[in-house]
Order: sequence, then structure tokens, then C-alpha cells
Amino acid sequence: MSIKKVITWVLFLGLITLLVIVLANWRINSFSETRITTKLSEIPKHKVGMVLGTAKYTVGGQINLFFLYRINAVEKLYKADKIDYVLVSGDNGNTNYNEPQAFKEALVERGIPEEKIILDYAGFRTLDSVVRAKEVFGQNQLIIISQPFHNARAVYIADHFGIEAIGFNAQSVHYTVSIKVQLREYLARVKVFVDLLFNVQPKFLGEKILIK
Repeated sequence: MSIKKVITWVLFLGLITLLVIVLANWRINSFSETRITTKLSEIPKHKVGMVLGTAKYTVGGQINLFFLYRINAVEKLYKADKIDYVLVSGDNGNTNYNEPQAFKEALVERGIPEEKIILDYAGFRTLDSVVRAKEVFGQNQLIIISQPFHNARAVYIADHFGIEAIGFNAQSVHYTVSIKVQLREYLARVKVFVDLLFNVQPKFLGEKILIK
């Protein structure tokens, strides 16, 4: 194959990839536009708010602003009596890394009673967190709490699995800090459609833990 043909194919595949990314992002953004908000007044009362996990600290040892702002958002919801329980769904893939426990400790420090916090240690990714909220914790209606870009993807996944979800947006992190996260999000949104096409399920389900 000539160099010219190779370049042509590379450009063609690059354009197709770009088109897929653009369409995936457009679909998720257009669907979620009216289902996520930063305004407490637009949030109806729910039994459960699910906060999506992230690391407490950055690689450099500083507090992770994604974590801090999600804690702030949960506190606002709970103290405004918008939720009765907090479901913390995150990664606890090994004994040295425990997102749910870190969230729980921070939320208790903010005055949220320990008995109102439920931990999901198998929320390894957004799809797992959303599906487990329904299949393990028995929730068909949810407030999902994370940054806007993450909430948009989460409520789209929730709708696919028959969950009525709205997103309460935590404060966004400035792009100079979150540029890598934002770039990964474009690919994550493409993967949403691949996962849904092939009916990918959570890594773990297990016994039900109903939130009564």
C-alpha cells in the first residue's frame, strides 16, 4: 500500500473517530440538559441521593477538588432536607484504597448522621454505581451527585436501566486543574454506547441491601 493510501486511511479513520465522539457527547448533553441542575430549588425531595466516588487526594497529596466539591453538594442537599439517605458509591478495589470510607468520614464531619450513610464498595465505574443502586440497593428514583459532566453521563445511563434520576451538580473544577479528566470524559461517553450496545453489567452485584 502506498504512503498516500495509508495517509488517506488514517485521515478517514480519524474523521470517523471524531464524528463518533461528537455524536456521543451531543446525545448525552442533549438528553441530560433538563435533568441536571445546580439549583436546590429545582430538586424535589428524594429518599436517596447517590454521590459518585473519587479519590480524596491528588497524586501530589493535595485535597482533590472533585472530592471536596461533591462533599459540599451532599451537605447542601441533606441540610436542605432534599434527601434522607446518602448512598456513597465508589472504588474499594484493595485495602489501601477506599473511596466510600473517605466520603463517609468527611460527611460525618459535616454533621450527616452515620446511620444515614450507606456505602457501596463496588462502584468501580459509573455504570456499576448506577445499576447497583437499583439492583442491589432497590432504588428506582435517585438524585445523583457529581460534577456536571459526570452527572450528564450518569443520568443517561440511569434512564437506560429504567431509573428515574436527576443530577445535582457539584461545583465544577477549573479546566486548568481538570483538563485530563475532561479529555477522558469524551472517551468515556463513547464507551457508554459500546457498553449499552453489548449489555455490559456491573463487575459485582450480590445480595440486596435495601434502603428502607
